[in-house]
This record gives sequence, structure tokens and C-alpha cells, in this order.
Amino acid sequence: MKRALVIGAGPAGLMAAGALADAGLSVTVAEAKPTVGRKFLMAGKSGLNLTKDEPLEGFLAAYGGARAWLEPILRDFGPQAVQDWARGLGQEVFTGSSGRVFPKAMKASPLLRAWLRELDGKGVRFETRWRWQGWRDGATVCETPDGEQELTPDVTVLALGGASWARLGSDGAWAKWIGVPLAEFRPANMGFRREWSRFMEPHFGAPVKPVRLTVGEQSVVGEFVVSRKGIEGSVVYAVSAALRDGGDLVLDLLPDLTLEQVEKRLAKPRGKNSLSNHLRKTLGLKGVKVALLREGGALPEGAALAARIKALPLALDGPAPLDEAISTAGGVPVEALDGLMLKDRPGVFCAGEMLDWEAPTGGYLLTGCLATGLAAGRQAAEY
Repeated sequence: MKRALVIGAGPAGLMAAGALADAGLSVTVAEAKPTVGRKFLMAGKSGLNLTKDEPLEGFLAAYGGARAWLEPILRDFGPQAVQDWARGLGQEVFTGSSGRVFPKAMKASPLLRAWLRELDGKGVRFETRWRWQGWRDGATVCETPDGEQELTPDVTVLALGGASWARLGSDGAWAKWIGVPLAEFRPANMGFRREWSRFMEPHFGAPVKPVRLTVGEQSVVGEFVVSRKGIEGSVVYAVSAALRDGGDLVLDLLPDLTLEQVEKRLAKPRGKNSLSNHLRKTLGLKGVKVALLREGGALPEGAALAARIKALPLALDGPAPLDEAISTAGGVPVEALDGLMLKDRPGVFCAGEMLDWEAPTGGYLLTGCLATGLAAGRQAAEY
């Protein structure tokens, strides 16, 4: 029986293991941490967003510059296939109002347990606390609790994660062993730093909603949270790549109103009301939104105030550090691959976040990991 080694037991690695076992190979999964799927479990703590239920064209657009080479993989295992896969593991799913798809149990642990039971039934063997150390004389070297092990599998799938959340296993340490020039690691789906004035302190932890964030031609409505260090939240992650790459952030604090409507309401007689009370009574603006307005300097009145409400520039001090990012851009470039196999190392395939692609949260990131894992497993089995 042919032997396959999968290095990394996150979503991509587990999908690859299943595909290899289905093809009749003897599969061993080596995981550096004491348990498997740690980042997967953490991602599901507040609700495991499996995928996004939307037309495929819109879904594919979320992968930006990597769409061209990811498209066949995502067409083969896209949003509907992810939902069917979860149901096949006995985990019913539902679609939220935003189109995001979640297991009805919400958490990741029931799905992971069912997944591991299925892999166990297929004969997949797991070795934890096995850390990959590259290759030596054609053998794959792993550091294990029982000392160094040298393995000679027929095929290998590397699913080593990116370079964020080191405590969960994605530390990028594999970069020194991979043997090909990598695209630089950069944070993705991360918050941004800002040094606030003292007037923002009462609002740390407050959500800003609804709000429109615009960076260049990209514009997204949602909510974010003001923290002591800056801003974070799903709508920030959606524009994080554009912000990281030098774009300027503009806030629309009242996305449901036009500029003309804001001007008209502000023009109502103020009487003895303070400007803060006038904003609250005419526009419902208060708390953290008014504090954000004041971060831009003394409040003007009339048309100038309306313009600031609808287009408030917010200067930022840069992205959160790499290890605080939800995911990373960079890694193994597509130019180093034949399909998903390393051109310079036949029989070794790459999957998941270690590949050079990025996508926003909202189901795109996890679907990409699952789909590339499945594709790498199938390509390795065919090889």
C-alpha cells in the first residue's frame, strides 16, 4: 500500500488526509501541537463561519489577485459543497441574514469531533507533537517526543498554516525548510493601530454601527469596535488588505442617510441645545460616533459638519502585528507550483494558508483552506 504523509492537522491538512485515504493510501498526519485543529476551534469560539452563501461569481471575486489559479479549485469545492460536506458529517447548517453559513451547533468542536471520527474510520493515523524539520537525504525529518524520526512516504502534503497565531501552531517556522523563495508574509484580516486622544477613553470597547468604511474604490457597511489600541472587527477586516497596502480610510457615520438629508436635519433650529444635543436629537448621533467626529478636531457647523459626518477621514498608525492577525498573506507562490505540487520537489504538495493567497473573513478564508486541502490530497493521490 502506498504511504502518504500529511504535515499539519488544520482544516487543509484534514481535508487532504481524507482525500488520500479515500484513494486507498495509508495516511499519517503529523501535527506539531498536542491536539489537532487548534486554530479551527478558536475560529469557531464565537460561531464557526464555514462559508458564504452567495452566487459563485461574487464569491470568487473575494480572492482578488489569486482568483485566477484558485478558481478551478473553488469551483470543484465551493460554498454549496462545503455545506453538503458539513451535513455529511451530521452537522446541519443555516444561513444568517448576511449570507454567512454556520453549523446549527455554532461551535467548531462538534464538527471537528465528527470529522475526526470519520477519518479514524478511514484508517488515518495521527501523530501529535511531531514537528517537521525539513528533509535530509530524501527523507522527511520530524522532531518527536521519542526523538528524531525520518520518514520516506510516497507522497507528502504540507498544510503548515500561515505565520499568525503562533500559540495555535501557525508560526511560519516552516519557511526555512521549504526550499523555495516565498512571498513576504504580511498580516491579513487584522485590526489597525491608532493613538487616540483622551476623549476616546470612555468609548473603548464600544461598537460603531452602522458605519460605512471606504478605502479607495472599496466600500463596506457593517460595524467595528474601538479598542484601546485602535479599531478592529469584521468590517475592518473586509478592507484590511487595501488599508495595509497604503489606502486611506474614510468613515460614513450615517450610511442610511444621504448628505442632503443630513444637511436638512442639521439645519433645523437648534434653540438652546448644545451641538451635542442637536446631533443626538436630529440625527441620533451620540456616544462613540460623536467622539470619532471630535477626533477630527473642533466640530464645525452646517454643511461642513454634514460633510464630516458623511466622509470622516480616520488616520491610522498601521496594521496590528503579524501574530495578532487572523490570517496572513504571502507564503508559497503559485510560480513555485505545478498544480499544488512543488516544482522542485516532486511528490510534495502544498495546501491551505501556507500558499500565497488571502481572502476576507466571512467564510471565504475557511472555504479556501478546505478546498485547497481537498485538491492537494487528490492531486497527491493521483501522482
